[in-house]
Amino acid sequence: MKKVLSVFVLMLVCAVTYAGGYRVSLQGQRALAMGHTGVAVVNNAELAFFNPAGLVHLENKINLAAGGFGIFSDVVYQNEQFGQSAETDSPVGTPVYLYGSYKLNESFALGLAVYTPYGSRVEYPIDWAGSHLVNEIELQAIYIQPLFSWEVVKDRFSIGGGPIAAIGSVNFNRNLTRSLADLDGNRSNVTIDASGIVEFGWSVGAMLNLDNEDKWKLGFNYRSLIDVEVEAGDGDAVFSNLPNSPLSPISNGTFDFQASLPLPAEWTVGISYRPNDKWLFAFDYNYAEWSAYDALDLNFLNSDGSVALESLNPRNYKDASIFRFGAQYSPIKKLDLRAGYYFDESPVQDGFFAPETPRNDSHGFTGGFTINATEKLAIDASFLYLYFEEVDASYDPYIESGVQAPFSGTYKSNAVSIGLGVSYKL
Repeated sequence: MKKVLSVFVLMLVCAVTYAGGYRVSLQGQRALAMGHTGVAVVNNAELAFFNPAGLVHLENKINLAAGGFGIFSDVVYQNEQFGQSAETDSPVGTPVYLYGSYKLNESFALGLAVYTPYGSRVEYPIDWAGSHLVNEIELQAIYIQPLFSWEVVKDRFSIGGGPIAAIGSVNFNRNLTRSLADLDGNRSNVTIDASGIVEFGWSVGAMLNLDNEDKWKLGFNYRSLIDVEVEAGDGDAVFSNLPNSPLSPISNGTFDFQASLPLPAEWTVGISYRPNDKWLFAFDYNYAEWSAYDALDLNFLNSDGSVALESLNPRNYKDASIFRFGAQYSPIKKLDLRAGYYFDESPVQDGFFAPETPRNDSHGFTGGFTINATEKLAIDASFLYLYFEEVDASYDPYIESGVQAPFSGTYKSNAVSIGLGVSYKL
């Protein structure tokens, strides 16, 4: 099971239109409402994701934050030259999160982060024009991360981090070619289904108070590269509707396969400024090393371990950046208002725009609020509108019968997220 999600996790996540690369930028209500900034903001237990170095700076001994999101996304494909069009039928995505921290003393805290960076589904119409690249994809994943946070220099500098365990499942389906079918006209396809993946990584963060008045903070967070080496026997690929012909690339049935895929490292650095008790401003810069993802190659294996079918899928991604801006205003003690914006640069290069990655440069407009119901309990809410710049693009490397067959068209994408959560401190 491990190999299947490992191999397809990158392209599956990209297929969710509110994702940026591997990421779904929905890891906390307060941070999202401020343009998904948080690496230099000491606010609540959401620091467990954004920068665990800040957990030790939370005033209370126990801090908890939990919530979820409803995501409504849409991708429209059109090729006017050939009169082709399609629109995804994507059920509502519901990523969730749970963060907690416990302060052992003034200098040390422990934490736990549980969140769903992947958890949605994209479905194109059956046998649409790009079905030889993707028909349907569904992904669910849970990340679990134990954490530490240590104030190395009192009131000035702290570090934090911990290992990451990812647990998830995946389902993927596509037609084998643009035209291959059985005698009844059913398109030949492959379905990959798996669950129970466990992969490991780690992250580390640091936070620095830049002045004695606690107005300026500088934050840094790093998530490691995870190299995935897939072996035979870890999952199933089911081929169906293949004709009984020597021209068929493979026979009907269930096969093992092999693959290798890196999950890129990412860096985030940010700064926050709190001029007074009412205002807070933040800026984050995120850099993902997407160039590690140069291809998605798979070998489907016979029972004796020999290669029955080789699938070569160049991706040729480039490193990409995200620029995030956010602000918070607290007119009264019971209410915090937030707004933000971020620009997410696409890692997809010209000629490598596949329909399982229907995304271009995007603009995220965010807002939200917190109602401090009591001294201990708060209600957090957020809103995101994500607009992708319209793009005329193609995926050129696809080869059928030894001939290059580019797939091109115009893509229009957008997504809306509404989130609700609670924060508790004791």
